[in-house]
Amino acid sequence: MKAQPQIDAQEILEKYDKENQFRTQIGKWAWVVTFLGVALTVFHLYTGYFGTLPSQKQGAVHLGTALGIIFLLYPARKAWRNTQKKVPWYDVTLAFTAMYVTYHKIFFFDSILQSRVSGYSPLDIFISLLGVVLVLEATRRTVGLPIVLVASVAILYAIFGKYIPTQILSHPGFSIDRIGPNLWYRESGVFGTPIQISAKFIYLFLFFGVMLVNTPIGKFFNDLAFSLTGRFTGGTAKTAVVASALQGTVSGSSVGNTVATGSFTIPMMKKAGFKPEFAGATEAAASTGGQIMPPMMGAAAFIMMEYLGVSYATIMLAAVIPAILYFTGIFIGVHFEAKKLKILGLPKSQLPVFKDLILKNGYMLIPLVVIIVTIMSGFTPQRAALFGILAAFLVSLVRKDSRLNFRRIVYVLEQGGRVALPVIAAVATAGIIAGVVSITGLGAKFASGIIALSNGYLILALIFTMIACIVLGMGLPTTANYVVTATIAAPALINEFGVAPLAAHMFVFYFGIVADITPPVCLAAYAGAGIARANPFKTGVTAVKLAIAAFIIPYIFIYNPILVFVDVTILKLLFSVVTALLGMIGVSSAVIGYFIRHSRTWERFVLFGAGLMLIIPEVLSSGIGLVLIVLIWFIQKKRPEVDRDTKVLAV
Repeated sequence: MKAQPQIDAQEILEKYDKENQFRTQIGKWAWVVTFLGVALTVFHLYTGYFGTLPSQKQGAVHLGTALGIIFLLYPARKAWRNTQKKVPWYDVTLAFTAMYVTYHKIFFFDSILQSRVSGYSPLDIFISLLGVVLVLEATRRTVGLPIVLVASVAILYAIFGKYIPTQILSHPGFSIDRIGPNLWYRESGVFGTPIQISAKFIYLFLFFGVMLVNTPIGKFFNDLAFSLTGRFTGGTAKTAVVASALQGTVSGSSVGNTVATGSFTIPMMKKAGFKPEFAGATEAAASTGGQIMPPMMGAAAFIMMEYLGVSYATIMLAAVIPAILYFTGIFIGVHFEAKKLKILGLPKSQLPVFKDLILKNGYMLIPLVVIIVTIMSGFTPQRAALFGILAAFLVSLVRKDSRLNFRRIVYVLEQGGRVALPVIAAVATAGIIAGVVSITGLGAKFASGIIALSNGYLILALIFTMIACIVLGMGLPTTANYVVTATIAAPALINEFGVAPLAAHMFVFYFGIVADITPPVCLAAYAGAGIARANPFKTGVTAVKLAIAAFIIPYIFIYNPILVFVDVTILKLLFSVVTALLGMIGVSSAVIGYFIRHSRTWERFVLFGAGLMLIIPEVLSSGIGLVLIVLIWFIQKKRPEVDRDTKVLAV
């Protein structure tokens, strides 16, 4: 029976997580994949310590090696992953062709630089076009078709823009001879900022996560969450929230986090008495927040650092309070649902003891502490990641079952390469989209369109931007979504409406993330529903209700960016955080339909409005909101409620 959740988890990962749809049998090419994966990780460790190559060369090794592995590992069709007994000849050809056209930038680096002035040769143009096509195909295999379609439409727009009848979108158009080299050889295309940041920072942080996974830190997080919350009302669901928040400190994958933690927590929530849809939604909503949970945020956070020209410590600090509010909102929603259903927690005697856990396994937190301390001390993310990796290696030596012998070292190094493949492909394709935006001036055109649609009103511009982020997020991974919206939408908010740059970028970052739980395409919610055996759409709707904070807080820090530490004072910050937490109580209770009694319809409207007033960091609105919540508390306190069966979990 214990093996069943793992089997289900793997099936769900393969179904909803594109990066897990690789070939199960690759024959003799397994040695080549191992060599390339190990070599890629060693390359990044070496350059991370001794210094990176020029950005174009670093990016070429980074992308070229990844493309070679992708074509050897991922079949052209998902259905072939289990039927093909070996790598077909055409994929071997694609793998080595992709590696050559990318390494070509290194072999002929100086001549390519000169060609920017003298003009590119027909061979250079052919290689650039072939490189773009191979990147798109590799992305289709590892990430999915939607992002490839977006990039393809962008390229067609660059070519045929002069035929667009709408004046605001039309442009002179560019020949293929110009588009190919622009996207392949210059810093504004495939090898632009996203792939450069991936090659310098993101890969090392992903490998840090691989190193931590090699230790029993996942079980430690689950046990720690149970010891903290298991005995309280709705303890199993609260455990899922806390465990997912902890898991989010080392994982930036919504689906992966949902499956890893949910295979343990979702069955426990169902057994406690929560509905399957609620159990799956709780895990999906909490796991999606992992991408906004420092220190290991989603890969887009590192690209944001470069776009804004700030330190990663600044990004981490800006994310802290919104992350706390996000998880607090889910935690409060879970509490009210448990109160409504009369679900209690586990007996204290059946829970792990917090003190014993810390004394026995607390050392596993050392790598995370090292990452945080080094970043906040002013070290570069690159150096901080190296220190974290070293700390994770030393931690793995403590126990025999996690100790690394030569075979396991090779395995971990290879896994570092495998885990990074979807991210590398996604940021390369996102670079294509960003490159088209750059050469066509689409960003300025989009800003003009936003101003026209919103009629100059910021709130309407924010709503349109939110919709764009969520729609793009249905098909694009978070990193690519952020690159696109940060290139097109964020500048409009900053330049035309005067929004603080950090707040604008965090806004598009957040709404790109919540697409993972927003119907109709909500992969994290689908994964949670798969484990819970629940209706996927209902699970997605419930997840949105629980994660309501993610749809509210971004608007607040746009209008008052104190929550992201812009123009902050201690007194204002404390006031904003306290009122926002109180506001989340009102909003969450309204969404769930329970406060201290079952809420009537008008009470839910009042609680929701009062919660919004409290979240807005202004004295008058917060005061009115607090009075309204207290009023509802008194009204419900005086109203008797019929007792229902109390559900107590026993294991």
